[in-house]
Amino acid sequence: MEIFILAFFAIGYLVLAGADIGVGMLLPYLGRSGGERREVIAAIAPFFLGNEVWLVATAGVLAGMFPELESELLHGNYALVVCLLVAWVVRDMGLWLRGRLPGARWQLCWDGAVVAGSWGLALSWGALLSHVLLGLGGPAAVLPALVPAALFAVHGLAFATLRLRGELRRRAAVLSGGAGEGRTYALTAGALVVIGVLAGARLPLTAGSTASFLAPVILALIPLLVASQAWVWWTFRHRVTGPSYL
Repeated sequence: MEIFILAFFAIGYLVLAGADIGVGMLLPYLGRSGGERREVIAAIAPFFLGNEVWLVATAGVLAGMFPELESELLHGNYALVVCLLVAWVVRDMGLWLRGRLPGARWQLCWDGAVVAGSWGLALSWGALLSHVLLGLGGPAAVLPALVPAALFAVHGLAFATLRLRGELRRRAAVLSGGAGEGRTYALTAGALVVIGVLAGARLPLTAGSTASFLAPVILALIPLLVASQAWVWWTFRHRVTGPSYL
């Protein structure tokens, strides 16, 4: 049961947050002007904070239920984890600050932060997955890290195609074959699930002494998380029609 809980949150993060990471990676391609980029960001605006909850939950489950695994993954890849956290902060700073002041230079600066942070996240996750799956570290992990990063990008394109309209949607649909964005999103989501499962199978998943106490509590909270996520997706199910609060 403890393994199911960890897999649920970790794979949920890869699938859900992988979409907004991919959109951020390809922001310069999708949005050719400041106004277009603002509309592209509106496609992920209602979702990215909720998606990050899955990562926080994954870290909490690791710390509370799998302390030995947490030590191996986090402390054993300290520099990589720091890069991931810095990229996360930079990406979110860009999303929050780009619209706070008028001016093309201000917005272009923070658009760059969104792109750099998104690539940093994708490559950091790719390197961490390469370490888990292939046992690679350092410079040797760079090339394999590009594979998950590319998958995040394609996943983001499919999500953007589902959310955008007009010319922006046509750009995003470059790999989806017109109206096939739902199929593409399902395929990329399935690929991320497979990567997550394969990575989990390589990990020493031995639960700690607190797992028996924490597992029932977390299981009781999971339906609330799923319900809130479903509510957000249902509320913002329509295509973007203009800029968001960001």
